[in-house]
Amino acid sequence: MPTESGSWAAARQTKQKRKSHSLSIKRTNSSEQDRPGLQRDMLEGQDSKLPSSVRNTLLELFGQIEREFENLYIENLELRREIDTLNERLAVEGQTIDGAELTKGQMKTKASHSTSQLSQKLKTTYKASTSKIVSSFKTTTSRAICQLVKDYVGHRDGLWDVSVTRTQPVVLGTASADHTALLWSIETGKCLIKYVGHAGSVNSIKFHPAEQIALTASGDQTAHIWRYMVQLPTPQPTADTSISGEEEVDFSDKDENEGDGDISSDCPTVRVPLTSLKSHQGVVIAADWLVGGKQAVTASWDRTANLYDVETSELVHSLTGHDQELTHCCTHPTQRLVVTSSRDTTFRLWDFRDPSIHSVNVFQGHTDTVTSAVFTVGDNVVSGSDDRTVKVWDLKNMRSPIATIRTDSAVNRISVSAGQRIIALPHDNRQVRLFDMSGVRLARLPRSNRQGHRRMVCCCAWSEDNPTCNLFTCGFDRQAIGWNINIPALLQEK
Repeated sequence: MPTESGSWAAARQTKQKRKSHSLSIKRTNSSEQDRPGLQRDMLEGQDSKLPSSVRNTLLELFGQIEREFENLYIENLELRREIDTLNERLAVEGQTIDGAELTKGQMKTKASHSTSQLSQKLKTTYKASTSKIVSSFKTTTSRAICQLVKDYVGHRDGLWDVSVTRTQPVVLGTASADHTALLWSIETGKCLIKYVGHAGSVNSIKFHPAEQIALTASGDQTAHIWRYMVQLPTPQPTADTSISGEEEVDFSDKDENEGDGDISSDCPTVRVPLTSLKSHQGVVIAADWLVGGKQAVTASWDRTANLYDVETSELVHSLTGHDQELTHCCTHPTQRLVVTSSRDTTFRLWDFRDPSIHSVNVFQGHTDTVTSAVFTVGDNVVSGSDDRTVKVWDLKNMRSPIATIRTDSAVNRISVSAGQRIIALPHDNRQVRLFDMSGVRLARLPRSNRQGHRRMVCCCAWSEDNPTCNLFTCGFDRQAIGWNINIPALLQEK
């Protein structure tokens, strides 16, 4: 009987505490219902140089934050009350359980275990709520700074590479597994030229620095140099493509571009190259022009890179040393330097500045395939890898990277903007992220169920001179996308 009466008294006391506490919570909620309205009136009464739309957005965000923290506060109180109730129940029932006395140490251990579980639940709830708040900020920021402008749809298979011309008129080039390369009007999204000279997948496309000539690499073990002549159509007004809804959506597995006709069928077609470079014994995975455009370099799965004279098509140098297939090659914009990357986890720097000496340096900074390594306008090399990292190197001291970016997915062919030195990272998981040269994350390109890539993003390319789109991406969903990145706002957010 003493045990029962003690338990009943404790339960009654707990019930009274819970009732009075719930009443206090109700009073608190009712008294704070008008707070957002009061805050809005106070803010609207103050002088501000912010546009009304920006102020309204800020007010809405701060209102969301306040509501989230109110919910957190209430949940915190509820959890603390559960802890108090559990401790009181253990104190009452601890005298006789299963007919045996519980020692003080056993009671303390049991109470501590239950309290730690509730504490962990509280931490999990807090993290989930705060991450939701942070996510809302990031989503709003990404949508304001990174806007999708145009889709370029017309290929019948995945796209491996995207590039922008360095001369006027500025056009976009795409290389596809459907054995073709297409040139596009950036403003209208119309196909201008279709190149069909390859007998295999077209793996890369690069434009001559001074003439209307393209260089493409292919799975048919060749690289082609071909001339194009384009006339840009008159731009038409475009519909509003502002992004709405949730940023993260899981796409279905239905075929992309279902119902789209062959847009490229009406394009003028180029069938025969000016020159074909044929010295490789395997897939040619990439090619690029050396500064001046008189020589070109190719990278192949036969583990070699070749340097050619463009005018004569003769092989000048065969660059050997990689232990596995090459994945990419890139040339310096102003110097006779070449960097090649490979599945052997290394990338190599080849120096042709001195005609009599062709030095090579090997760099082993990654633990998996180096998917690409590119030069910046300054004295840096940026390398990306399947080990989910990107490393920034100084050409003057390549012993160790000066910055390392760690991501959650394999990195494909990266691009660095010449003017602002912003790194664009395309990922296997369909994401595209932007970082600065010190490794600070600046933004992530938004994705929704209507816009963005639906499959692996293979390549990025910056365009410094185009006012409409200054970043292009392509992926294995058969399309390229043009983005407008508000770089001043992006750097200000940093």
